[in-house]
Amino acid sequence: MKGLKIVFVVLAAALIALGAATAYAFHSGGVAECMGCHNIHDAKSTSALLAGTDISSTCVNCHGASGASSYHIVTPDADMPAGTPPGNRTPGGDFGWLKKTYTYSPRAGSNVVDAGDRHGHNIVAIDFTYNADATNLTAPGGDMDATQLSCNSCHDNHGKLRRLSDGTLATTGAPIIGSGSYDTSVVPLAGQAVGAYRLLRGPGSTAGSGGKTFTAVFNAVVPSTYNRSEAVTPTRVAYGAGISDWCATCHPDMHSGTSSLMTHPVNQPIGVDVAANYNAYVGSGNMTGNSNTSFDSIVPFQMDNTTDFATLKAKAVNNGSVATGPASSDRVMCLSCHRAHATGWEYMTRWNATGNEFIAVEGVWPGTDSPVVAAQAAKYSQGRTVAETTKAYNDTAMHYGSYQRSLCNKCHAQD
Repeated sequence: MKGLKIVFVVLAAALIALGAATAYAFHSGGVAECMGCHNIHDAKSTSALLAGTDISSTCVNCHGASGASSYHIVTPDADMPAGTPPGNRTPGGDFGWLKKTYTYSPRAGSNVVDAGDRHGHNIVAIDFTYNADATNLTAPGGDMDATQLSCNSCHDNHGKLRRLSDGTLATTGAPIIGSGSYDTSVVPLAGQAVGAYRLLRGPGSTAGSGGKTFTAVFNAVVPSTYNRSEAVTPTRVAYGAGISDWCATCHPDMHSGTSSLMTHPVNQPIGVDVAANYNAYVGSGNMTGNSNTSFDSIVPFQMDNTTDFATLKAKAVNNGSVATGPASSDRVMCLSCHRAHATGWEYMTRWNATGNEFIAVEGVWPGTDSPVVAAQAAKYSQGRTVAETTKAYNDTAMHYGSYQRSLCNKCHAQD
């Protein structure tokens, strides 16, 4: 039986290796090859005969492999010793940031601990020492038990949700012929379907770990090559309707549409003034930009409220060919400020939003080892090396103001 298990693992690895060239080869938009996740006679889990101790561990078996690659979203511990950042630059971020705790002294007599578990969604994956959130015992703004958070809380591990040829969604019926996530995804013909974006749950999906049932659809398209450096051109994910409502499934009190609390508006047109700010904003003190070139992947936005996949596919690029900023009807969303998995910063924000006034100093990203002395200051570097700070921005070249303030200003222009 041990030999049989090895065969299954090798087969799964081979399929995934093929996936490096075609990023959707293993799941292909729906349920994957069964033995990639289950061991029918020699399982590690007491539940569902999983290959890992728990659901997320089973996922990380493949998605936590060494080296940056399309489907990798968890850098192994051995690949990110102190001073070395997680290596993946997917739009959702690398869960490895959850293992990065920084301690620094911004001023004499002070000591700040920036705990790793504040950097993202704390999935529970025992085999890889990913544990439940030690700070938030329930989902912020909601009541979901943090100990239940798993990959399959958001993603349907069996990928039943599909988009049919007429654009409607279903969890059964026409067979899934491929992924529906990419700019290169096929257009299903009558009697065919493609998978939901990133196998995310939606209307009709059963509840995953944590027991939440999703009613909103996460409409989005990503370029087929996306785990990449953004030093030269950004990776532009085209976000459509439903993003914030989808997040509100677990975080209802974080959303202006589902809470009586005073929260930042989401899923509302940004309006003329904010659109004008975004398009003109280049960096602190520089408002000379224009709407043709103003897109910034560190501050993305939702395209109006579209569900049209042809429109979304045309906007999902990684070569800079679509750099237009928002119209007044486009929308701010949760992912305008946060990444879905994890980031290098507190509250899983896309940029450093806490701890000091500048995110860049003398024209460089800060770091304890920066060649620019001012950028080494503890309150700017916050215990991170230049490599860690840079990777937290997906290797984006520092192109903002020489003393750049928070990227909240991309929309609000208060600097």
